[in-house]
Amino acid sequence: MNEKTLRILEYDKIINKLAGFTSSQPGKEKAKALLPSRDMETVKSMLKETDDGVKYVIKRGMPSLGGIRDIRNLLKRIEIGAVLSPGELLDVADVLRLSRNLKSHAFASSRDKDEEAENIVLQLIGRLEPNRRVEEKIEACIASEEEIRDDASPVLKGIRKQIREQQEYIKEKLNSMIRSPRYGKYIQEPIVTIREGRYVIPVKQEYRNEIPGLIHDSSSSGMTLFIEPMAAVEANNYIKQLIIKEQAEIEKILSGLTADVGGILNQLESNMEILANLDFIFAKSSLSFHYNCTLPKLNTEGQIVINKGRHPLIEPEKVVPIDFRIGDRFSTVVITGPNTGGKTVTLKTIGLFTLMAQSGLHIPATDNTEISIFDDVFADIGDEQSIEQSLSTFSSHMGNIVNILKKAGRKSLVLLDEIGAGTDPTEGAALAMAILEYLHKKGATVVATTHYSELKLYAMTSEYAENASCEFDVETLRPTYRLLIGVPGKSNAFEISKRLGLLDDVLGRAKQFLTRENIRFEDILAEIEKEKREMEREKQNAESYRLEAEKLKDELAMQKDKLNKEKEKIIKEAKEDARRILAESIREAESIIAELRKMEKEREVAERNKKIEELKSSLKNKINKLDEELLEPLFPRDDIVKAPESLKPGDTVLIMNLKQKGILEELPDSNGEAVVRVGVMKTNVHVSNLRVIDEQKIQDGKTGVGQIGRSKAMSISTELDLRGLTLDDAIEKTDKYLDDASIAGLKSVVLIHGKGTGILRAGIHKYLKTNSHAKSFRLGKFGEGEDGVTVVELK
Repeated sequence: MNEKTLRILEYDKIINKLAGFTSSQPGKEKAKALLPSRDMETVKSMLKETDDGVKYVIKRGMPSLGGIRDIRNLLKRIEIGAVLSPGELLDVADVLRLSRNLKSHAFASSRDKDEEAENIVLQLIGRLEPNRRVEEKIEACIASEEEIRDDASPVLKGIRKQIREQQEYIKEKLNSMIRSPRYGKYIQEPIVTIREGRYVIPVKQEYRNEIPGLIHDSSSSGMTLFIEPMAAVEANNYIKQLIIKEQAEIEKILSGLTADVGGILNQLESNMEILANLDFIFAKSSLSFHYNCTLPKLNTEGQIVINKGRHPLIEPEKVVPIDFRIGDRFSTVVITGPNTGGKTVTLKTIGLFTLMAQSGLHIPATDNTEISIFDDVFADIGDEQSIEQSLSTFSSHMGNIVNILKKAGRKSLVLLDEIGAGTDPTEGAALAMAILEYLHKKGATVVATTHYSELKLYAMTSEYAENASCEFDVETLRPTYRLLIGVPGKSNAFEISKRLGLLDDVLGRAKQFLTRENIRFEDILAEIEKEKREMEREKQNAESYRLEAEKLKDELAMQKDKLNKEKEKIIKEAKEDARRILAESIREAESIIAELRKMEKEREVAERNKKIEELKSSLKNKINKLDEELLEPLFPRDDIVKAPESLKPGDTVLIMNLKQKGILEELPDSNGEAVVRVGVMKTNVHVSNLRVIDEQKIQDGKTGVGQIGRSKAMSISTELDLRGLTLDDAIEKTDKYLDDASIAGLKSVVLIHGKGTGILRAGIHKYLKTNSHAKSFRLGKFGEGEDGVTVVELK
């Protein structure tokens, strides 16, 4: 990519900003070396790195990369046999710890293979190779860059213990000298200090001969000498020997740790490369977050679409977003407008966005922004007049343009600021049009700024070119910095002059010098600009309505979802109420069973039968009520087939939910509740739950059996109590009862034989197998009497 273009478009400032987000020297080097690529696949790969980094941070947060130490040189030193210092070993431990922490950060809960296959950052982290053994061994041996721990080895611990003991011995001996009457008067200060690694005492200069020993130092005034008494020389020498041994043991420990590091040299080199890449990727992610960037779409067709693009080097509170497009219907855009109106910033924004995208960086714009991949980006922006070379502004610009015309081709982006300026307007405009035409023939994508009216007309009449303008507010005499595609800029010179107070006579005379064609042209421009603004306003209104409609749609969807949830909640609560009612009924049934057992023990037959009937009636009523409560939410009465219209007492009816026949005793009341007798029991049943049975269809109706059945049905119970009877009596009673039940048209009956020893139950079951009325039989379920009853299905 053209070096001059990179400098003009201030690409280096973006790179410096990127480097500032790195955490290590290797990462910074990668950032500094970043350049735009011409290859589509390479650009896609670089952009995916950045996007994957952004996704990683959004999902897991930004990891701490402060532990990346630049250990590349020390790894090379290990290869040639060098021993690492404590500080260098701690750097290695930091790298190993960071590798381990990154894996924990990335795969804290579980390792998603599908996500890892899609995300480059996760792939890189997955390839890191921590070594906790070496990491912990270094940390256990080294306390700081200058200190080895006592526990680094038993030998070192022993040597240091001896050193401390000898130091205490010497200090005690010298302190005794200082405190003794004999030597006290010779001492300058009553302290023991160290000079050249040996323990000494401060002696007054005039008494130097009173204390035999070695002089190691003196004070700046010369009044004090630091003497090592002869009594301490031997002990000091012993400490010196111990210190030498200590240093030898430390060298041995460092050599061992260095050998451990050498054993994982390849892993560390791989880790360093991966960590540098991760640091670089997370720096690109941080840049994206900092400028609120988006991932641009890519193409190779010269199409650029920028939505709400913001130049990254302008302060956020001052920058005005621009919308720009080129390459669909036109390959050349001519931007006009007042000075300081934003034309140059627009050029730099387009160029810088292209360079950033081709470098794999997100760009500060909104979604659906699209950038084309170019082989070259050329820019002639700014005044580069050279005094030394005696070049004018025009000459300087033209020299650059000559270079550009030689090199530009089909896949080039050319940015020209104030094309043709600095010379005679007529000739400059002619040159500018010829340059734009030449670049178009070479297939280049061109964006140029100008003040020349001729270029506005040229863009309007050329199929491959389009006008654009930077909006100017005449009322405030300030540019709005908004870019309008399809609208040529108006000079506004007369309006600005009038607002600044120029005399009307002067303005009037100036207008007389203009040709009618110029006046008409400016009026047309003003009309086009006005219509464009109105269209923009209408577009904004339409967009506003669309967003409002989408908002209402979302709100309706939320309300619908809320209603569905409330509906589910109501159904759930209804089911819970049903379960509660059922549980209460079961408890009531258990209570009745317990009461029956209690009555059985009391052997009060007459009272027992009465209570049994009362309790049975109570239980039936509760069950009927439960059925109604359970059925009501599921089958609203409005939806049930209409009840029989003509009912009269004595009709044989079928209770639908119980599947039982009964005799209508009383007609329905105002609430639709009728009294029906089933066996010897009477119960309230809603008329919608009744169906009349056509007795004409009963086969035995003609022979009088039907009348007998009705009579039997009015008197027979659906249960027969056999408890307390002998087996023979029970079988005889059961045989007669089943005959009556069959005539009465009952479908099922209950034989109560009790649990006891099981003899009565077994005998009844054996008899039922041969009875002609019994279709099938089973023991009772929970709530029916369980093993104490047998339920018989009749034919």
